[in-house]
Order: sequence, then structure tokens, then C-alpha cells
Amino acid sequence: MATDAMTRSSGGEGAPTPSAWKALAGAAYRPYWLDDPGRPGPRPALVGEEQCDLLVVGGGYSGLWTALIAKERDPGREVVLVEGQEIGWAASGRNGGFCAASLTHGLGNGAARWPDELAELERLGHHNLDAIESAVERYGIDCDFERTGEIDVATEPYQVAELREAAQLAAEIGVGEQEFLDRDAVRAEVDSPTFLAGLWDRRGVAMLHPAKLAWGLARACAELGVRIYEHTPAARLAGAGAAMDVRTPYGRVRARQVALATNAFPALVRRVRPYVTPVYDHALMTEPLNQEQLDAIGWRGRQGLSDTANHFHYFRLTADQRILWGGYDIVYRYGGRVRAEYDHHPATYRTLAQHFFRCFPQLEGVRFSHAWGGAIDTCSRFSAFFGSAHGGRVAYALGYTGLGVGATRFGAEVMLDLLAGERTERTRLEMVRSKPLPFPPEPVRWAGIGITQWSMTRADENGGRRNLWLKAMDKVGLGFDS
Repeated sequence: MATDAMTRSSGGEGAPTPSAWKALAGAAYRPYWLDDPGRPGPRPALVGEEQCDLLVVGGGYSGLWTALIAKERDPGREVVLVEGQEIGWAASGRNGGFCAASLTHGLGNGAARWPDELAELERLGHHNLDAIESAVERYGIDCDFERTGEIDVATEPYQVAELREAAQLAAEIGVGEQEFLDRDAVRAEVDSPTFLAGLWDRRGVAMLHPAKLAWGLARACAELGVRIYEHTPAARLAGAGAAMDVRTPYGRVRARQVALATNAFPALVRRVRPYVTPVYDHALMTEPLNQEQLDAIGWRGRQGLSDTANHFHYFRLTADQRILWGGYDIVYRYGGRVRAEYDHHPATYRTLAQHFFRCFPQLEGVRFSHAWGGAIDTCSRFSAFFGSAHGGRVAYALGYTGLGVGATRFGAEVMLDLLAGERTERTRLEMVRSKPLPFPPEPVRWAGIGITQWSMTRADENGGRRNLWLKAMDKVGLGFDS
């Protein structure tokens, strides 16, 4: 095989414009969020043996929320968290900072998969976002939290009708404050010549600094007594009598229960691995905009934005008036490998830069300060799935598919419910009790993802019309998304 990387084709768009090339010159190939003077120093690795009531494997949002809520539920519970590198270094420190109430990757996906539970899922999702906002305030987490909402924008005529339908569905189930915006109304909020309409979810999404949220959660965990070890990858999970034994490079942890929060990385429960495949998402960050540039695009409401194509962009303002611009390409590596050398994809950076100036031609001359990418976990239903193993002593939550900033807190609650053996409003959900379809083994997985990406590109180019392949995928509930 000539290459092990697969990405959507940018066919028909031509070479990047000189302005796109120039804007990328000098960009640092590292995540903007992690390039912060307030980044905490490393914690020590585990050397020797530990014993605890609950071991959490993974130091991203999923693991941090699990450890924090476990201590909130039972302050006397001994909790240990191990992280293979440093807190928040992976997807939790590299994402766009969109903290959404949706647990189902949007209303449309939820309606297609769990129509009878949709209203309940939306209620639980908004309660979850409220709880995140409350925790940020309660623990004094300085993460630039702004509950400004998100506008989904139509950039093609067929998408306008889709947004109207989404607004009607939201009204029918009584979801939050969602407002359809015509062309003039959406451009009054954020001015781009490509915007034809919008759907503004006023309270269902918050913007935040993702790395600072992870660092703040870790601090809160430590203050409650969680013992955190960094540079401590979990190598093996096995039963040890009534407990579980997790081996690490320089020691081991014996725990009564284990919560797995490894997401894009190979799960310690091997039978779960076919349900998740890692894909690579990428983003650019501009230099700070001056007042004249900000005035040229409006955006006084500071909402997050996302277009509604299959291959979509997401973009938002930071606290220091930069624009994050990410998404579009989906890069899959043969065999689902996760390696540091795969994080950067210059061809995607060039495509993103070109699309940025197409969206905001009034910002011609702006440069990008940072360009980065990284692996996220995706599953075939686009939203997290849950389960337990080893007689209920191990729980997992995986497959957030790019929407984990908010949903991981809900996943933490589910894992703790499962470990407690409790039947709750969460564990009763069909969404929680069911599994997505697994991805097929290689090379079928590689071929299927390639055909799906090609088909999604064609749909974007042909008024949203889905070909027979995508219709068949829809029918069986198998999908691929970033």
C-alpha cells in the first residue's frame, strides 16, 4: 500500500491561494491551548505498588470527571488516577473548546437513533451542561467559560431547509432556546458572504479553554484527595481475586474497581476495541485580531459556529480575540494506529487556510500562529457507548466522536452508576444499554472508510443527495464522522 493515511479528497478546489500559503508561514506546529505559560509542571510517575477503591485509567476529561464525581459521591473512597503522559495532553487539551449539552452528536443523530428517548436525552444533556458550569464556578476553574451558544450555519441552499426542520424538531420536543436565523439575521451576528441561514442554540453550548479545564479538574481532584500519577501508562488489566490488577511500567495498582477512560487509545478490555477507531482532526489558530478586523466580521455575541456539511468546519473566538478554525478533513490511518508523527497533516492545514479566507475574505492578511492535530475516538453511531466487564468491576465509556468536552461528564456518571450496580435514569436509557455496530477488521475497514469519505464528499458537492452507499449505511446504522 502506497500510504497508510486516508483523508477526504479536496478535489476540484485547486491549489491553495497565495494568501493561504502566506498566512501559514511561521505557524507553530503545536496546540495553541497547550502553549500556555500557566501549564502546570509534570506530576511524578507511579513507582511501586498502590491500592485503592477505584482506579481511573486516563487523564483526559473522561477520567478527570470520573475521579472528581467519585470523590463527590463518596469523599472516603480512595481514588487513584494514572495517565500515560500528562494531564490533558491529548484530545482534552487540543479540541476546539465547544462544550455542548448534546449527548447524541446533535438532534438529528439522536432523533434517528433514539426517537422515543430524545426529549429525555436532551433534558439530561442540558442538566449535564448546567452541572459543568456549576463545577467550574464551585472549584474556581479559570477556563474562560462563556455560555454563548452555537450557531449552525447553512452555506448551501439545501442546508437552509435542513436548519428549518431542525428548528421545528427542537420546538416539538421543547429543547432550550433555538432560533432560526435567515440570511440577514445570521450575518448580523457574524458576517460572512457564505452564510445563507443559521440555527442559534442560545444556551446549549459553552465556549471554553480546553486545556485549562483539564488542568483545573486535575487540581480539584487532587484537592479532594485523588492520587494522580502521570507518565504511567496502564499496560495490562487482569483479575486478582476480588480485585483488579493493573500493571504499569514501574509498578502496579490493585483496585476494587476500575474505570477506563482511554478513548482513542487501545482499550484494556480487548473485546471493546472493534467499536472504536481513531481519526485525526486538525485546527488552525489566528493571531489576535485588532478592533478593525473584529468590526469587519461582527461576532459581538461570541457564539461558536459550525457549518452543516458532512465535512464541516467549526470556529470560535478565544478570550484573546483569535479565531480557531478547524475540522473538514478526516484523516484515518490504516490499522487505527495512534502515533505522535501522525498529528500534523500539512495538506489539511493548507485546505483549512484556504477555506478560512473563503469564509472571511474581509480578513485577508491575517496570519495563523498555530497549526495542530491529534487523534479522537469515533464510533459508528457518532456518540458515546458504555459497558462493564470483569463481573461489573470494570466500566468504560468510549466513542465520543469529537463531542466529548461536555458529554464526558455524563459518561463519568454512567461509569460510576455501572460500577455501583445502580439502576438510574442514566442506566435505564436505551442509548446506555445498547452498543454501536463494530467497525470491520482491516483491510475492509480501510476500504469502507474510504468509500464513505468519497460518498460524503460527493453528497456535499451534489446538494446533499446521498448515494446508495450512504443510504445503505444509514439503514443499518453504521456511520463514520469526525
